[in-house]
Amino acid sequence: MNTSSSQAASHQERGASRSLSSGGRFTLLAIACLTIMVGTVVAPGLLNIASALKVGSYASWLITLPSLGAVLFAPIAGRMIDRLGAYRVLTGGLFLYGLLGAGGALLEGTVMVFADRILLGGVTAVVMAGGTTLISEWYHGHARLKMIALQGMSIELGGVIFLFVSGVLAGIAWQLSFGLYLLAWVLLAMLWMMVPKQSPVALESEATDGAAGAVASSLNSVYLAAAISLTLFFTAIVMLPERLNMLGLDEAATGIFLAGISLVAVIAAMLMPWVSRTLREMPTLVLAFVLYSASLFVFQQAESMVVMSLGAVLAGMGFGFSIPLLNHMTVERSHVAVRGRNLSYLTMAIFLGQFLTSFLEFLPGGGREVFGFAAVLGLIFAVLYLAAHLLKQTSRAA
Repeated sequence: MNTSSSQAASHQERGASRSLSSGGRFTLLAIACLTIMVGTVVAPGLLNIASALKVGSYASWLITLPSLGAVLFAPIAGRMIDRLGAYRVLTGGLFLYGLLGAGGALLEGTVMVFADRILLGGVTAVVMAGGTTLISEWYHGHARLKMIALQGMSIELGGVIFLFVSGVLAGIAWQLSFGLYLLAWVLLAMLWMMVPKQSPVALESEATDGAAGAVASSLNSVYLAAAISLTLFFTAIVMLPERLNMLGLDEAATGIFLAGISLVAVIAAMLMPWVSRTLREMPTLVLAFVLYSASLFVFQQAESMVVMSLGAVLAGMGFGFSIPLLNHMTVERSHVAVRGRNLSYLTMAIFLGQFLTSFLEFLPGGGREVFGFAAVLGLIFAVLYLAAHLLKQTSRAA
């Protein structure tokens, strides 16, 4: 065995001997919740908050502008992670998340408030990409897939929890909702205490220094799938309140219905590793698009809450089978040297899909037509990805 091989083996042994504590694991999963919290914090008391901040005419933009910020700043976040390290960048991101998030309650006027929300979105991209990069550094193989699935569960479960807590706080005083953003500082302290600064990735990087091209694979299809997935999911989230109101549901019942979709997504994300191992990655992604389309078709046609509930189950399964899987696919297809950058591009695609739903109101026709359009879009991409998978299988067989 030559010297370089001995060093690589030694690095691998040392990396394998290191593992993250249960507290560190919980911390990384809790950090993932911040990505969905950026919008849900202001959602329950949106009208009162927008009025108090003097942006009442643009209330919905308080929720959607962070998505635009994530799209704009995600590439910068990725380069920072690859250059400075995920731990250091995540530390700064958590500090700024709490500062910009909670500080938003002190601002007034369109320019100041919207600038703060856009910058907060950019910091959210740093937190999301940095957290996933750290997970990819500490976990490998099936353990990594399981951990990323748990990350997806945490994001959706966080949505349920923060919607409820923020609603309670907003009922007391609208400013209290912004206090939830300070959770980032609590998680920053937990990160310092429970997650070592030196992760096994440094050893992995040394051992595989010359192998950057070995795992090079086009991620454009993964990014596109992420953008479309979030577009389909948030089409339902944005359009359902009006649809449910037509069926007689009030705001509280609508909130429970939407929370139910998130709970189903949590369960689906838990099952995703098993489904992916059984069907393989691309068929699982195709299944997710089919589930999205079926849910949107149900939302378009249903005339009873029983049938609408079926659509909620299908929508949650679509999310749980897609976003955690796409996170894992990005990690597996990225060399460690550019992993942060690639994950930031995935973050950009995810938030782009979410931001595009801001323009649904400009589509011709009512809510039912939008559901139908999105259902067809989902089927188109299901067919495209299935065809690409079958062509790849055929070429391999030849």
